[in-house]
Amino acid sequence: MTSKRIAIIGSGPAGLTAAIYTARAEIETTVYLGIQPGGQLTTTTEIENFPGFAEGIDGGELMANMQKQAVRFGAKTELTSVESIAQKLDGIEIVTPANTQLFDAVIIASGATARYLGLPGEERYIGRGYHSCATCDGFFYRGKEIIVVGGGDSAMEEATFLTRFATKVYLVHRRDSFRASPIMIERVKKNEKIQIVYNTAITQFHGEDGIESVTLENTVDHTTRNMKIDGVFVAIGHNPNTSFVPDFVAKDELGYLIPLSKQTALLSTLSLEQQHEALDLPTMSQIPGVFIAGDVTDRVYRQAITAAGDGCRAALDAQKWLENERTPNYA
Repeated sequence: MTSKRIAIIGSGPAGLTAAIYTARAEIETTVYLGIQPGGQLTTTTEIENFPGFAEGIDGGELMANMQKQAVRFGAKTELTSVESIAQKLDGIEIVTPANTQLFDAVIIASGATARYLGLPGEERYIGRGYHSCATCDGFFYRGKEIIVVGGGDSAMEEATFLTRFATKVYLVHRRDSFRASPIMIERVKKNEKIQIVYNTAITQFHGEDGIESVTLENTVDHTTRNMKIDGVFVAIGHNPNTSFVPDFVAKDELGYLIPLSKQTALLSTLSLEQQHEALDLPTMSQIPGVFIAGDVTDRVYRQAITAAGDGCRAALDAQKWLENERTPNYA
């Protein structure tokens, strides 16, 4: 195979796993690290559910190791964000604040960002009593009391899951009713470990090395009170990092990227040969040469291990596509 160039946008588990695979396949690989190299895992102090680390591993250390592994096989890294990508006749153009480069293929693995409460100084508590993933960090709250903030199905699921560990879960919601589905609300109300706190919002965190207490404000009469608590989980959604992605890559109503293999309406308009290629390369977008991996397309699992698996799949799909002659656009 002649020398090919691939860009990987994102440096979380999906992006770096993809880089390991493409670099080992001797594809010239450039990883755009973004403004937060390592992604969301760098805000996690300890990861206990990533296979191979029996005693757990610091999130930042895990991502640093992944990056070193990719570089070891020849991947190049650029500490910059991507401003835009554009389809050209001879490849995919990547524009950054520093330069413009052309690649034969691109893997978009830019991840998603959890929505936090936007409180002054909250950044210092992320990963230190302040979390956005119950399945990632719930284990650390065995025998403790915690707060879950939110009113949708995600908040109901997080609160219910956390009762496996916590002795008490306070479900705090700023309104007097939930937007979650009735079955999820009923499940929460029947759980003796969960106490619903309506018409309430957290306005301030307190603590030196982590959250020790919070200030709660009643959203009706605006009275406040201080509450001692061991941890806070927010379940108010995620924002996929897709602002730089143009409309020629399909997105759902929340902005998550959709691979061609899941675009049923578009697939039905293609020839059988094109349909087979799309299904054989399930991480490819409707633009041949542009692949999708990780939390930027995952609204459900959002785990390091699933993102890494996605990165592997996207890399193998890209390698397979690059080994064959280019095909026309599906868009």
